[in-house]
Formats: sequence, structure tokens, C-alpha cells
Amino acid sequence: MAFLNSMVWTGISFLFFTAMVAIVSSIKTKGDDLESAEGYFLAGRGLPGVVIAGSLLLTNLSAEQLVGLNGQSWLTNMSPIAWEVGSMFTLLVLAYYFLPRYLKMGAMTIPSLMEQRYGLKTKTMFSLVIVIMYSILNLPVILYSGAVVFENIFDISGMFHLTKFTAIAILCVIIGIIGGCYAIFGGLKAVAVSDTINGVGLIIGGLMIPFIGLAVLSKELGNGTGIVDGFMYLIKTDPTKMNAVSAWNAPEPEVPWPLIITGMFFNNLYWWCTNQSFVQRSLAAKSLKEGQKGAIFCGFLKCMGPLYLVLPGIIAFYLPSIQEKLAAADSSAIDFAYPALIAAIVPKPVLGFFAAVMFGAILSSFNSVLNSASTMFTLDLYRSSINPKASDVHCVKIGKIYGTIAGIIAIIISPFVMYANGITTFLNSMSQFVSLPVLCTVLGVFMFRRLPKYTPILITVINVVIYGAFLLIAPCYPGTDNPIHYLYAQAVLFPVLMLIMWFLNKFKAEEEFIVPNAGVVDLTPWKYRHVVAIIGLILAVSIYIFFSPIGIAA
Repeated sequence: MAFLNSMVWTGISFLFFTAMVAIVSSIKTKGDDLESAEGYFLAGRGLPGVVIAGSLLLTNLSAEQLVGLNGQSWLTNMSPIAWEVGSMFTLLVLAYYFLPRYLKMGAMTIPSLMEQRYGLKTKTMFSLVIVIMYSILNLPVILYSGAVVFENIFDISGMFHLTKFTAIAILCVIIGIIGGCYAIFGGLKAVAVSDTINGVGLIIGGLMIPFIGLAVLSKELGNGTGIVDGFMYLIKTDPTKMNAVSAWNAPEPEVPWPLIITGMFFNNLYWWCTNQSFVQRSLAAKSLKEGQKGAIFCGFLKCMGPLYLVLPGIIAFYLPSIQEKLAAADSSAIDFAYPALIAAIVPKPVLGFFAAVMFGAILSSFNSVLNSASTMFTLDLYRSSINPKASDVHCVKIGKIYGTIAGIIAIIISPFVMYANGITTFLNSMSQFVSLPVLCTVLGVFMFRRLPKYTPILITVINVVIYGAFLLIAPCYPGTDNPIHYLYAQAVLFPVLMLIMWFLNKFKAEEEFIVPNAGVVDLTPWKYRHVVAIIGLILAVSIYIFFSPIGIAA
């Protein structure tokens, strides 16, 4: 009876929070323009800074982050915080460098910006590649990671006597259908509003986990009953586990320290400054001032990431009640550490709220990426190459049709991600085939005014060949059997590609390109951006010092 009551409370709290998000999103978007391309795909260019910050965070933060990064820290140490704290630096680059230029040009998508500089062929190439990548890589990974969380929290397979694969497949279908409804029928505004609400819930729910976990850890080990006791146990037992500054030749999924300022930085530049699903929120800003607020505020939210995206994995490593369960798991245990921790420590009456928060985070990333894929397919492929005379109403209809097809494809592929060991590493390493060419191509628009129009195709071919060879050869660190981290390849390839572009701009120069001013939004910058940015930089550096050999990892 007690078990039944707890499940009832779990179900009620889950349904209440989930329904609340849907209702508020519906009210906030009621009467909005969903017939024009700008209204549907860019929320009418009217998003304020707070909404942009929340939507940026939730677009990036989903179950694959919660599951993947905590799994990495469970296996290694605190070095995965590079994916979070390091984002502060690149979000400042977005606010100061990329966003003013994007808004000045009035870009609706990154490929449309490329077309202004390099022509239709470049836009079509990148649009096609990115749309395919979103459909067969990003969306399936998001669905799978979300399904893993719910399978491990609620034991769906055990409850209904199903195999793990079948349970995950069913969950992928459910999450995919509900998430698709936001993106397909509500447009970007519905996505952004739901993101903001879910963001508040995720911060509350996510921050709850490490504190509960530390208290449970200290109690199970008989080392006290408080949060401080649990944290002191982590520090005293093995300080190196709390270290975020790994050796230069540390194996994956650790992040070697030189990559924090090289390969990781270049990778984050792509995601935060040139990736369509992220940047689309900033492109929808009502002004440069609000866009800069959103980007910088999001940087502060990312600095909180280590508390709920990395530290719980460390706690799971030491918690006796789940150590045996994870030790007995197969090679995919890295992706089950966080869900196992949730199932073990969260009180049943609160579990429903946390599940709803997780569900919102999963939906957020899924519908954000799906909306971006629909935007690029419709505006950058269909309207440009198939039906240039298509009206806005027709384009919105096509976007909904494509969104439905892409969602179905993602649902079909998603269960098979189970066989990729470590979802975060898998997703990030595969995306590198596209990330640097996109980043360098966009930088070329602003930095090199006389580049030949064939430059993007050339650097894309060079990147794919060299990076593909790197993955196939899988070279190891000298004197070890550990493969060199894939971000080292990015650390080398980025300056190489930029040098090639510099050479072409100087010695193969074509007609000069001047960045146009479309005059679509107010370009007055935020008055307090410098002060807030300096505080953000100090915070990011302080976090690294704290989790280092000169801090608690001594």
C-alpha cells in the first residue's frame, strides 16, 4: 500500500508540473503570429533577455547532458566541468562579437547568413548536412538519453516485464510525440516559453540532487548525517577525484587541461556562437541589448552546471547503495550512473516533480533542435532551392510537415543509441565533422572580406578528410595505450583552417564583401555588459581554482 501511495503521489506531481508548463505556454502564445515565417520561426523577433537565457540553457541542457556528464565524472573526475564553466567564455564572445553582427545582418538562420557572403551553393551544402545531422544524430541521442532516465527512475521494463530495449523504445515514442507537438504546432515562441518555465524547475530540481546525495552518502557511510560531512568525505577519500584540471595526456572522457583553452574553446564557439539550434534564440531577440543580456545571463547559469551535471556523478561513485548495481552493469554503466542515483536518493513524493523537470528538459532540447531543423529545411532548402516563390503560409506548412517526418526518423533511430558507449562523447566527437567548417565559414564572413566563394567547400573537405583519418588511425599518447582526445584534433585543425582562409583572402582575393545593415532591430548595446562580463569571468576562473590541486583537490 505504501508503494502504491508513493507511486500515486509521484504520478500526480509529475502530471501537475507537466500540465502547468503546457497551459502557461499555450496562454503566453495565444494570439501570436504563427502564419508568417518570422513569427513562426523567430517568435516575431520579440524575445526578452530572461527568456533567451532560459531557452539557451534548456536548449543545451537536456537528459544527454545530465546523464552523459554525470556518467563521465562517475568514471573519471571533475574535469567534465569544462563543458559547463568553459561556456561562460564563449557566451561572452557571442554577446560581444557574433550577436551584434548577426542582428545587424538580420539573419534568420546561419546558412542564410552564409548565402549573403558565399552564395547559394554554400548555404545549400551546410543546410543539408546540418539538417541531416540533427535528424539522425542530435534528435535520436536526446530521445534515447531521456528514455534512459525514465527507465531507470521508474523501472518501466520491470513494471511491465519488458526488455530494456523495448522499454526505451516505447519511451522514445512517447517523448518524441509530445516534444514534437511543441515544436510543430507552437513555433519558436512556444518552445522558448516552455524552456523558461522548465529552466526554473530544472535549476530547483537539479540543485536538489547533490545536497540530498551528500546527506545520504554521509548517512550510509556512518560518517555523519549532514551535507558538509558528505562533501568532506569526497575531499578526504580521494582528492584527485575532485580535480577538474586533468593531465595533458588524460584519456577520454577526461578533459586534459590544455584543451580547456584550445580544443574545448573552439568546440564551444561552434555550439554557442554558430550552431543554429542555440543561436536561433539570440536571433529572435527584440534588440541587441536583450540578446546580450540573454547570452551573459546564460553564462552565469552554466557556471552553476558543475553542481548538478558533474558532482552527482562523483557522489554516485561513492554511494554504497548503488555501487554494486553499477559495478554489475555492462559497458553502458557510464550512462546509468545518474539515473541510478536519482532512483536511490530522491524521496518518492518529490520524485514526480523531479521526473517532470527532467521531462521538461528532455522536451526542451528535443523541440528546440526539431524547430531549428524545420527552420533550416524550410527557409534554407525548400524556399531557396525547391520553391523560391513559396508564401510564408506555405513555408510554415512545409516546416510542420518536415518536423513531423524528422521526429518520426529520430524516434526510429533513438533506441539503437543504446549500443554507443557514452552518449556525450559519441555526440560531441561525431559533431566535429561539421563544427569547425561551420565556425570558420561564419568567421570568414566577418574577418576576411575578400575570401573566394569556394572557401567553405575547400575547408570542409580538408576538415572531413583529416578528422576522419584521425578517428580511423586513433593515435595514442606517447608511451601509452590511451587514444589522443578528439578535441586535440580540433585544437590543431582550427588554426590550420584559419591560416588557409587567411592565405586565400590575401593571395586569391575576390571582390570585397561589406557586412550589410538590415535595420531589423535596435543595435544599442547593453549598458552594464562590461561589469557583468567581468564578474562572470572571475566566477568561471574561481570555480576552476576551487576544483584544482591548489584548491580542494590538493
